[in-house]
Amino acid sequence: MFPPILRKISLFLQRLPGIGEKTANRLSFFLLRLPENDLKTFGQNLIDLKQKIKLCQKCFNLSEEDLCPICADKNRNQKTIIVVETVLDLLAFEQGKIYQGVYHVLHGKIDPLNRITADDLKIKELIDRLKNEEVEEVIIATSPDMEGEATAVYIKEKIEKEVFPQKKIKISRLVYGLPIGANLEYADYLTLKKALEGRREL
Repeated sequence: MFPPILRKISLFLQRLPGIGEKTANRLSFFLLRLPENDLKTFGQNLIDLKQKIKLCQKCFNLSEEDLCPICADKNRNQKTIIVVETVLDLLAFEQGKIYQGVYHVLHGKIDPLNRITADDLKIKELIDRLKNEEVEEVIIATSPDMEGEATAVYIKEKIEKEVFPQKKIKISRLVYGLPIGANLEYADYLTLKKALEGRREL
C-alpha cells in the first residue's frame, strides 16, 4: 500500500495524457528518488508555468514576454502567416526548421458537436492582423478532418469578405497526402484524394 502522499501524486499523474496507473506509479517513485534540490526546482517550474506563461499578443503562441521569440525575430518573414490550431502544431513546423515565416494560433477548430464556434477561436484577431499588417500570404494549416476543413473554409470566406475589399492576400492550404514509405493499400480515401489533388509534375 502506497503512503498517502505518494498515492496522491500517482493519481494526479494518471490524469496526464497517455499515463496509465503503472507508469504513474513508476514516475512517482522516480520523483521520490530525485535529489531534494532537483525536486524543488521542478516544483517551482510547475508554479511558474501558470504564473509566467501567457499568450503572445500578436500570434497567441505561448510566451513569457508580450511577444513570443518568433514574432520578435526580425529575421522571420513577417509577410507570410501559417494559421495553426494549436501551439503543438506550431512546434511541429519549428522542429523541422522548414518554415521561416510567422504564425497565428487559433487555439482550436470549429467543432459544433463540442460547442466550439468561430467566436471561441482567435479568428477575429487574425482578420485584424491581416487588415493592419503587410501580409502577402496566409497558409491555412488546420487538420485535414471535417472540423479542420470547415475551419479552413470559414477563415477563407472571412478573409475574402472582410480583408479583400482593402487588399488582396494569397490564401493557400497545406496539401495532405501520403507519407514517405506508405503503401497505397493502407491509405484511406481522403488521404489518397488529397495526394491526388496535390500531385505535381515529375
